[in-house]
Amino acid sequence: MSKSAKGTLAIDGEQLTITNPDKMLWPEQGITKGIFLQKLAELAPFLLTYCRNRYLTTIRYPDGVDKPFFYQKNCPEPKPDFVKTAKHEQINYVHLDSLPTLLWLGNLACLEFHPSFHYIGDPLPAEWLIDLDPSREEEPRIMEAAALVGDVLHSLGIESVPKTSGATGVQIFVPIERGLTFDQLRKIGKFIGTYVVEKRPDLFTIERLKKDRGTKIYFDYLQHYAGKTLSAPYTPRARKIASVSTPLTWDEVRRDVHPTDFHLLNIGERLRRTGDLIAQTRPQRLSVILEHLK
Repeated sequence: MSKSAKGTLAIDGEQLTITNPDKMLWPEQGITKGIFLQKLAELAPFLLTYCRNRYLTTIRYPDGVDKPFFYQKNCPEPKPDFVKTAKHEQINYVHLDSLPTLLWLGNLACLEFHPSFHYIGDPLPAEWLIDLDPSREEEPRIMEAAALVGDVLHSLGIESVPKTSGATGVQIFVPIERGLTFDQLRKIGKFIGTYVVEKRPDLFTIERLKKDRGTKIYFDYLQHYAGKTLSAPYTPRARKIASVSTPLTWDEVRRDVHPTDFHLLNIGERLRRTGDLIAQTRPQRLSVILEHLK
C-alpha cells in the first residue's frame, strides 16, 4: 500500500478517515499506524477511563518515535463533528470521551496521552499521584523505591496502585474520596516524601533541581497540581520498545519487574487477565491523615 493510501472506518456510528496506515511509528517493533490503531482500540476501555472528562495534552510524532515530535494542547483543526472540546485558560482542549475520538487522535500520530489531574470544570483533584522519577536513564532500584513508598502508605492505612510510567519511573496512584484539595494532598505528599528521604537518604531525594539530585530517585509530590499532567494509566509511550504505562500489583513490584516488560504488543493479553487494577481499589479517605498532620 502506498504511503498516501487512505480509507474510511465506521466506528460506533461515526465515519473516520485513516491515512497512511503503513507508516512506521515504532520501527524497532514493526508497529505501523494501522497496528497502532488496532492496539489503541484494544486499550480504549481502560485508557478512556482516565482521559474522559479531563483536559488532554497529547504528544505527536508525525513520522514515528525516532523523528521530531511536539506537544499539542489545543484541539487540532479541522476536526470531525464527533470530537468534543473543553476550554480552559484560553486553551481549547480535546475531550477524549469516545473510541472514534481516540482513533482520530491516533491517526494524527498522537502517541502519548497526558490528562489533567482534575475533571473538566472541577478545581478538585480526581485522584492522588506520587511520581518517583529516576535521575538516570537506567535505574535498577526503581521497584525497590516504589515498594518502600507502598509500605509507608500501607502503614498509614492507604491502599494504592503502582504503575509504570512507561518510561523509566514509577507512579503511585491513590483513588480518593472527593473533597480534598491539591494543597492538602501536597501536604501529605511532603510528609511522606520527607519521611522516606530520612529513612533512605541513599535512595530518595525531594530536591527539585535535577543538578542537585545526583543519582537519587526524586520523590515528586509537587507535580500533582491543577494545570499539570502526567502520563495516563494505559497510555502508550514514545519509547523504542513501545512501552505502555501499566498498573502493577505490589507482588510484581517486589519481584522487580521492569517497565519495558509491558508494551503495545503484549498489553492486551495482560489486561484480559488482570482487568483494571486501579478500578479494583476503593477510594481512600485521607482526611484522617490530614487531621494527624495538624
